[in-house]
Amino acid sequence: MKKGFGGMQQLMKQANQMQNKMKKIQEELALKEFEGTAGGGAVKVMVNGKNEVKGVTIQPDAVSPDDVEMLQDLILAATNDALKTAKEVHDAEMAKVTGGMNMPGMF
Repeated sequence: MKKGFGGMQQLMKQANQMQNKMKKIQEELALKEFEGTAGGGAVKVMVNGKNEVKGVTIQPDAVSPDDVEMLQDLILAATNDALKTAKEVHDAEMAKVTGGMNMPGMF
């Protein structure tokens, strides 16, 4: 029995180490910024790893009072592009730690 308990302690130690690594990655990613673009660069949106929009750049030729809907669509597309990039980087970094294991609720 004692040997089995030692195995459980080792497993818990490894799980704790993995959790610490994941927390560190999340902290590092929160500081990074990710760019999304739309309209060939007419609209750029920057988000951080916490999915907060940090900036929006709109080229003057993307602004037309006659077509506000197009500008709105470009902003949405650029924002979604930036968020997608941030998620892909987050998922790739976490997969390095977890070995691709599906661990819902862990991150």
